[in-house]
Amino acid sequence: MDGEQHFIDPYEQLTSADIDTKQEVFSEVLNMLDPSMLEKIEETTARQQITECCRKLLENYPRPINMATREVITRLVLDEILGLGPLEVLMSDTSISDILVNNFNNIYVERAGKLERAAVRFYDNRHLLSIIDRIVSRIGRRVDESSPMVDARLEDGSRVNAIIPPLALDGPSLSIRRFTVEKLTVAQLIDYGSMTADMDTLLKGAVKGKLNVLISGGTGSGKTTLLNIVSSYIPGDERIITIEDSAELQLQQPHTVRLETRPPNIEGKGEVTQRDLVKNCLRMRPDRIVIGEVRGAEAIDMLAAMNTGHEGSLATLHANSPRDALGRLENMICMGGFDMPVRNIRAQIASAIDLVIQTQRLEDGSRRIISIQEVTGMEGETITMSELFKFERHGLTRDNKVDGNFKATGVVPLFHRKLVAMGIEMPHKIFGVDKEIFF
Repeated sequence: MDGEQHFIDPYEQLTSADIDTKQEVFSEVLNMLDPSMLEKIEETTARQQITECCRKLLENYPRPINMATREVITRLVLDEILGLGPLEVLMSDTSISDILVNNFNNIYVERAGKLERAAVRFYDNRHLLSIIDRIVSRIGRRVDESSPMVDARLEDGSRVNAIIPPLALDGPSLSIRRFTVEKLTVAQLIDYGSMTADMDTLLKGAVKGKLNVLISGGTGSGKTTLLNIVSSYIPGDERIITIEDSAELQLQQPHTVRLETRPPNIEGKGEVTQRDLVKNCLRMRPDRIVIGEVRGAEAIDMLAAMNTGHEGSLATLHANSPRDALGRLENMICMGGFDMPVRNIRAQIASAIDLVIQTQRLEDGSRRIISIQEVTGMEGETITMSELFKFERHGLTRDNKVDGNFKATGVVPLFHRKLVAMGIEMPHKIFGVDKEIFF
């Protein structure tokens, strides 16, 4: 997108001799300044002290170094001591959505939905491990042989997962899902071809009409982005409680309470799960419950809430189709240890969920809503669904972009009459029907 900063690998600006110099300066600065003391003072003061040390060391260096190279070396030393080392330059690139470190010299980034190899690298696996340790130690966690996997969050909200040997065979591995500060708008999604104005009219009406909406899709398909947009349609005078495993939602309504799970501490105690939070939020008088992602046993409590007066709830989950999404909810309930007949579980789901929105990241990197389906009820032991909108693919263009168009199926949803009775405008024509139909 326009206005995004693309990174320039500072190592490409340095010769091998310059890189060796940087390492020497880095070691000398650590000898001159106590790193533990730097953590206790303001970052601005720490930066000034490190910069002054670098200046003196580079001025007195045995071989001449030009000013541009000195600035690059100083920047890299600052990143090593106060930041995330080689990752700092990637974190400053707003076009990158994911940073994937396979090992110290094998780093990939995702930009515009496409993976590409990054030129930055760590010196060795020990260097990478020290950065991982710095990330997790800031939130009171640890990563070592006794605890080789860890989830964490950076100060900017980005999600981090790290796994180290002996589980990671080729060295420490690090995955960072960037937190997007700038929210996308509906107008942008329509402009990017992710949805249409008619689909937005339906979603806006569904939220205002207090329908329970489930957003389904794969990893990186835009579920959270869409949830942010859909939740913005909740009226500002309603009390909203959000429940997330890792806080990503950016609701703007004034009456919002944000809850986040807590992992167990070093002793394995103190864990707070999403199910715990769902149960607690029901005692907090919510008008709306928004769950960042349904993952497990909290599914049964969510459905119970939807079926007992907490209408207008929103949630996402991982699934490849709207039908699979309902199947996953069923599996979560069964795996949670609830001994209920399958038909009863499906009846709960059919009664609770009104609308399923399916998102997908296509092979050209674009993200689209590929289907919107209404849950209409039960026939025997099968949940019935009606597709309202779909994305029809026609193939690929010459520049390998997915060619296709959105289509209304001509089905008017059963909830249409309810929304109209509530004063929500929703013309039949948005569903592909030429004339008004009255039930």
